[in-house]
Amino acid sequence: MTDATAGPRPAGDVDPAGGDGELILDARDVTKAFGGLVAVNDVSFGIPRGGIVSIIGPNGAGKTTFFNILTGLYRPTMGRIAFQGKDITEKRPDVIMSLGIARTFQNIRLFSTMSALENVMVGEHSRMRASIFGAILRPPRVRREEQAVREKAAQTLDYVGLREAVFDELAINLSYGDQRRVEIARALASDPKLLLLDEPTAGMNPQESGRLVDFMRQLRDDRGITILLIEHDMQVVMGVSERVTVFDYGEKIAEGRPDQVARDKRVVEAYLGTQSGS
Repeated sequence: MTDATAGPRPAGDVDPAGGDGELILDARDVTKAFGGLVAVNDVSFGIPRGGIVSIIGPNGAGKTTFFNILTGLYRPTMGRIAFQGKDITEKRPDVIMSLGIARTFQNIRLFSTMSALENVMVGEHSRMRASIFGAILRPPRVRREEQAVREKAAQTLDYVGLREAVFDELAINLSYGDQRRVEIARALASDPKLLLLDEPTAGMNPQESGRLVDFMRQLRDDRGITILLIEHDMQVVMGVSERVTVFDYGEKIAEGRPDQVARDKRVVEAYLGTQSGS
């Protein structure tokens, strides 16, 4: 049983839930209550560095709320969170992003009247050095930085598979699949160490989902990015995840390798219900 008074484990500690590497993120005894509603209840959760981990569960299980806690959009009612050994429990979202955590959203949140390229450039803002006065006066140093940011944004869009012909298209005019690519590119623009993907294959056909699975592996292998995703497509979960954590009614009910979780009785009941007489 977890000691509720203990602080986060150091980043070099081994994940006690079955991982075999050091933890890049360690959440301890996390609870989030909205008035009388407990959306996340006493969840401890760790992500091994360099891993691909999925959180699954029925609708309303608390998955996105947990994502929002990890990225600073919500502050936990109780519990502590450490990223690379640093306590981020009370940090603002922009600070958490600057430390190396980026995310996408369940519902795509692009700036609709900005181009694909401009949306990705926004994601690089946390790494830019220009002051507000520099941005207004635009001396040569600032112009060089802006050009470098534009070039990096174009390279990132190319990396996620967006066609160059639509780099300057307004986001609102892009197809759903291309909007999803732009959102992932914007998250990558901040050079994250940990990438959180909230239902990245929603609205995709099986071929697009398969390409995204390959891309997630490529991200981890090429750039060393650790990936945490919420996903409802079980074929994607089983195909890409090295470990799966299952939420139900705000609690963690199972955790382990995909094949272990798929056979867990509580997981089967959460998704299919308890058969009468069983």
